[in-house]
Amino acid sequence: MTLQMTDANLTQEEISDLVAKQEASYEKALYRVMAKKNEYINDNKDYSAKIYALKKIIAINKRAGNSYAVKRDEVQIQSYLIAKSMNELLRDVLIALDSKDIETFENKLNQYTAEHQKEFSLITKRDYKEFLNIAGTAPVIQALRNNVREYYALQEINNDLISYLYQYDKKMYGLNKFSKFHLVNVVITISSINAVHALDTLLSTVGLSVVKLIIIISLIIIIFFIRKLFYYVFERYLMHSYYLHEYAEEILKRTQRTIDILIIVINLNMIAYVFNDFSSSTLISSFFNILYTLIITYFIYVVINTVALVNLEKFAKDASSVKAELINVGIKIVNFFIFLLGFLFTLYFAGVNLTALLSGLGIGGFAVAFAAKDTISNFFGTLAILASDAFSQGDWVEINGKEGTVVEIGLRVTTLRTFDNALIAIPNGTFASADIKNWNKRKLGRRIKMSIGVKYDSKREDIKNAIVAIREMLQNHPDIATKDTKYEHMAYQRGKIAKLVSKDDLEGVKRTLLVFLDEFADSSINILIYCFSKSVVWEEWLQTKQDVMEKIMEILEENNLEFAFPSLSIYDETKGCSQ
Repeated sequence: MTLQMTDANLTQEEISDLVAKQEASYEKALYRVMAKKNEYINDNKDYSAKIYALKKIIAINKRAGNSYAVKRDEVQIQSYLIAKSMNELLRDVLIALDSKDIETFENKLNQYTAEHQKEFSLITKRDYKEFLNIAGTAPVIQALRNNVREYYALQEINNDLISYLYQYDKKMYGLNKFSKFHLVNVVITISSINAVHALDTLLSTVGLSVVKLIIIISLIIIIFFIRKLFYYVFERYLMHSYYLHEYAEEILKRTQRTIDILIIVINLNMIAYVFNDFSSSTLISSFFNILYTLIITYFIYVVINTVALVNLEKFAKDASSVKAELINVGIKIVNFFIFLLGFLFTLYFAGVNLTALLSGLGIGGFAVAFAAKDTISNFFGTLAILASDAFSQGDWVEINGKEGTVVEIGLRVTTLRTFDNALIAIPNGTFASADIKNWNKRKLGRRIKMSIGVKYDSKREDIKNAIVAIREMLQNHPDIATKDTKYEHMAYQRGKIAKLVSKDDLEGVKRTLLVFLDEFADSSINILIYCFSKSVVWEEWLQTKQDVMEKIMEILEENNLEFAFPSLSIYDETKGCSQ
């Protein structure tokens, strides 16, 4: 066909027809080569034997003086060398089709083509066109002319080969993916249908083909069913897992949306892979790897926090001795490392050199540490709070004039809810150097202290009897702590260190009860009442205190005593009496 196109007598229409036929023949040749790729790779035609034989004949003809016969065989050898070089190029390209991505394949194609062209230029540096016009009908002259035509035709074929390799590089790379599954013939059959071929012509403008569309639709359907299967397998695994079965229901509920997003991203990744001729560019790979990293990081975060949430609810129901703030801080530390690892993987897939980055952190660590000294101080303050057990979440504390209930001990700050319902955030570093008053660190005894003033005209005996009666009332009161009130101290468990301290003071147990005549004040004789309620709960303490006060009023009435109030007596010297 190439020889026919060199014929000067062809019309433009005939040349166009031959070009179209040539295009079709090259496409069919491509399909044929791809269908039998391994055979072409293993069939290495080097023409060595033929070239060796021709060189022997050339030597004989040179001695005989047959110059045309020598040129005939020289041209034939050059044609064999061109054919050999083209076969080697084609074989190298077919092997390169197994590259991990199309970019690598295209780089190898450029390399092999450049090497081939360098070799080709050395083979074809001799010009034999002068022998096309030599006169004569002798067989040797005709054979020489034919060999020269084939020689130049092979050069044209070589140029066409390189041109079509670049033209069909993506198609070849895509077809090679099917060759692994022995589906090349199926794809070729589908693509050879006239209607499909017409559609492919239209779809090729957007990088698609009918085969690609079939594969994409098939992948969507397959992944949809795999999604159902994945849910089933994941649920079965959670239900039968020794460590996770009790959290299975919550994990499934909280991770369903994340799994759906992951399935969608996988689907998009597969579609992009097919659309890009079954190859993945560096940019696309990085983009989807970053997406996978973000989704998996969030998935791990959800699973761990779901497990923590279920355990926290269980601890709350069981009144566990495990400190809630310790769990909260532990969860935050774990979450920090989860997101740190996710961030590092994201940077890695984005192309950042982590070795250089981490090395740089070592150099700039001093500056970072200095800039973040308050954050570091607060973090160690958190550890100090947890280690010292000075207070816990829910405790009523007072620090630097701020008073309220501890809401949460965080990594950086501790939040208090004041009694007027405001929220205060105190940096944890503050607690290292501040006085902390914890009203909840008491197990038995909340103080009731009052001073009762009676009038100066009260009789001594009545006051004495009232004091005795009040003391007896408190001693026998069911809600007042006394020396006879029993309290079982906390037993030291294995692993705890015994301390040489008062157990009452360590655990917050007070049973002091005092009722005494206290002082002669300006307007009254004061009786000191100092005792502790058994309950430390504010409402129960108020109820006990109210009951004690009512009983004291009753005792004073029974002993003819009246409460004194601030008063002023005026002495009139002229009358000798006071008013």
